[in-house]
Amino acid sequence: MNLRDMPLARQVFALQMAVLVVVILAGGVFAALDARHDHDAATREVVTDVAATLAAAPSTAAAVHSADPTAQLQPQTEAIRKQTGMDFIVVMAPDRTRFTHTDPTLIGKPFTGTIDPALAGETFTETYTGTLGPSIRAVTPVYDGDEVIALVSAGVTRTHIGAEVSRQLLTILLIVGLGIAVALVGSLLLSRRLQRQTHGLAPSELRTLYEQQQAVMHSIREGLLVFGRGGEPDGRAALVNDEARRLLDLPTGEVARGDLPDSIQSLGDNDIRDETHVTPSRVLVVNQESVEWGGQTIGNVMTIRDRTELQSVMGELDSVRGFADSLRAQAHESANRLHTVITMVELGRYDAAVDFATAELALSQHLIDRLTSAVGEPALAALLLGKVSQAAERGVELTVAEETALDTAEPLNPQESVSVVGNLIDNAIDVAALAEDGWVEVTITRDSSALLVRVADSGPGLDPATFGAARSRGFSTKSGHHGLGLALVGQIVNRHRGTIEAVREPSAAIVVTIPNSAGAP
Repeated sequence: MNLRDMPLARQVFALQMAVLVVVILAGGVFAALDARHDHDAATREVVTDVAATLAAAPSTAAAVHSADPTAQLQPQTEAIRKQTGMDFIVVMAPDRTRFTHTDPTLIGKPFTGTIDPALAGETFTETYTGTLGPSIRAVTPVYDGDEVIALVSAGVTRTHIGAEVSRQLLTILLIVGLGIAVALVGSLLLSRRLQRQTHGLAPSELRTLYEQQQAVMHSIREGLLVFGRGGEPDGRAALVNDEARRLLDLPTGEVARGDLPDSIQSLGDNDIRDETHVTPSRVLVVNQESVEWGGQTIGNVMTIRDRTELQSVMGELDSVRGFADSLRAQAHESANRLHTVITMVELGRYDAAVDFATAELALSQHLIDRLTSAVGEPALAALLLGKVSQAAERGVELTVAEETALDTAEPLNPQESVSVVGNLIDNAIDVAALAEDGWVEVTITRDSSALLVRVADSGPGLDPATFGAARSRGFSTKSGHHGLGLALVGQIVNRHRGTIEAVREPSAAIVVTIPNSAGAP
């Protein structure tokens, strides 16, 4: 198998083992060399001490002056040699003639090695290959007064030193072997952990996977955020794509849950499906699911879709559907009235037929004339007329207050004005229809400072907590509703730096104020 195609865990294991083995073996070699150096240094100290002690003994100088130095010195030096572990102790004349030696056959023969520094009065050590082989030896002078009368040399062979080092080397080898075994076990454990975390992928496969992930993340037209279980440090997202930053107006750099809109922050780690949330500028559909691996939850994936334009189209569709329903109801009512008028005519009650036919027409025309004269925005006037009929179908009396008057809906454009007034009226009708004799009253005025929209109803009104929840996201107190009305209204109000509030006195109402000077950003 090509090295590049090996799983990352195996590559790390092989490299780690190679490095550890080299390091441990190098350490063993250095330890062995250090042990030999320490033994050499210790040997030099010992041979120097033995030679200097023997040379300083008065009996040594006396034996040198005697008629037979060998007879007196040989037994003494051999006893000292055995006690101190020396391989040889040689006492010699200044002319190199040996008085003593480990090998008695060499007594009387010249000493091989350096003696000039000792003749000059210096004690020194050297490594020299003599009659017993390579050795570390010390040479020191024997004085009689100020005169050098003899020399003493004590030494230990390299063979002896090597035996000592070999015993210590065995310990070093055992430690090196133990170190390699521990490194092997540790590397295997690390390799298995790394293999689980990388799923046995090779570096090239990991690189390809990362490149594909980045390409997918930045190309899909859906917002994507990935949070680890319990969040990254400080609740930071592990992954955030470009579309998520655009939809949520997120800053560049790291993103934490605290940077998300309040309603999305409140989701926590809970799983949700197609939940609608309203931000100051968009309507979003949010999904969040837990990610499991090996039977454990390892994080959450949040996806976000932009529903702003779709919601606008759906709002316009709802308005058209409302107008169609109103026309259908009007057609049905007109057919009933027409049959009634025809029957009256057939019965010869002509005056009654005329009065019946014109009474409803006069009432409708009066409402149309009043709204078109009081409301200068045609789309808003048409909306109010349609909502009157729609409310009547549901048994709710919708009235437009007499003080309603405005030449234009500015700073709102026609679409925004229809969205604000239409959503508020729809919510009010839904509440008023729950009880008998329900009513809704709409007041729209505009002066030099602000545009005011007030929609009151016969319901109990919203408490502050419910009102805040209804504004923050898709929320409804009614079953089967998405509850986007107040959230969409709040979105438009925030865009124009206006205010929206829920009042309960003297009657339940939602009041929207849009300052003229703010303008749309």
